[in-house]
Amino acid sequence: MATSDIICVTNKSICEKSGEIFLERIRKVAEARPLAIILREKDLSLEEYRELAGEVSKICKRVEESRLYEIILENGIDKNGSVNEFTSLHMPLWKLEELYKNQPGVYAELRSKLLHLGASCHSVEDAKLAEKLGCTYIIAGHIYNTDCKKGLEGRGLGFLRDVVESVSIPVYAIGGITPENINDVRNTGASGACIMSTSMTCESPKDLIMSFKK
Repeated sequence: MATSDIICVTNKSICEKSGEIFLERIRKVAEARPLAIILREKDLSLEEYRELAGEVSKICKRVEESRLYEIILENGIDKNGSVNEFTSLHMPLWKLEELYKNQPGVYAELRSKLLHLGASCHSVEDAKLAEKLGCTYIIAGHIYNTDCKKGLEGRGLGFLRDVVESVSIPVYAIGGITPENINDVRNTGASGACIMSTSMTCESPKDLIMSFKK
């Protein structure tokens, strides 16, 4: 069982710019035993994404304690609600709500296949809606200022605390999370946090995950 409360979010472009083969980085991240890995590759076609997801899944399955949360964005679900063999899905909240309202049968079929369903939320209202739609966890952000959201102020710990208190499902923070501020994040009641750039570029993912240890 994974003991970490850190979710690693992928960014193939950042990884490859550093000169590393993406799947080799995935192996290192999986062996670091985060709580989960979210495959977030928005620039791929559905076919390309699912092919990559299959390769990433094979790596994660070889590392028993590392789970794969498949993240499928706007183009990720076919008309029948199929996610192939995957049982974990992360979606934009607006897309999940659209599917729920406009294709209730497809939504019900999809939901019945999933062990984990998550959405990214940017307000208390978003969080409540995600829970209503059947999400089993949410990601709330961005909390601190980050290069991934240049020019946008972080919503802060007060926002995170409000989100946590508004729902009964686990909330994971994202945006500028570091070993130095993770305990402040945990003290809001959040179940953990997500990291992206650092997990894709650090020298040792194992040491990075250890630095977040409770």
